[in-house]
Amino acid sequence: MNTLQSVVRRRRAVAVAGVVSAGLLVLSACDKPTPMATVTVGSDSVNSEATCGGEGDALKQSDLAGCLKDKGIKSISVDPDETVRFGVDPEIADKGWTILMNGQPLTDSSKKTYRTIPGSVFFNAQYGAQGNSTLVSIKEGDKDASGLWNFKLKKDA
Repeated sequence: MNTLQSVVRRRRAVAVAGVVSAGLLVLSACDKPTPMATVTVGSDSVNSEATCGGEGDALKQSDLAGCLKDKGIKSISVDPDETVRFGVDPEIADKGWTILMNGQPLTDSSKKTYRTIPGSVFFNAQYGAQGNSTLVSIKEGDKDASGLWNFKLKKDA
């Protein structure tokens, strides 16, 4: 009986090792999540992984235009009298990042992980705002964009 038990135990050990190996193989094939960007207004916040890119490779200009038209963009209400806070993961900050408003640069590139902008800016025609909502993007990269995170800011009257 000891020999039979020994054989059964070895088979179980081999089966468990096979299952573990297969699980690790499946996990290694998964995409690594992109760094996160967060927009906070008062006590409300939204965060997102990259809409496009975010994996380190430069995006083509044609890809950027399409990214700005993405449909599944998270939104947050903004009282024009409040401050809008932008935060990015250190991986984004290390490459430099710029805040875009409707596709146009609103800020200079920064390597900080946190920035603030008055809420009124996002609804001021002087800065290119139109209507009661504004597309705000975080562009990773000083020269060539390697990632884009989009958010919709809705005016909270």
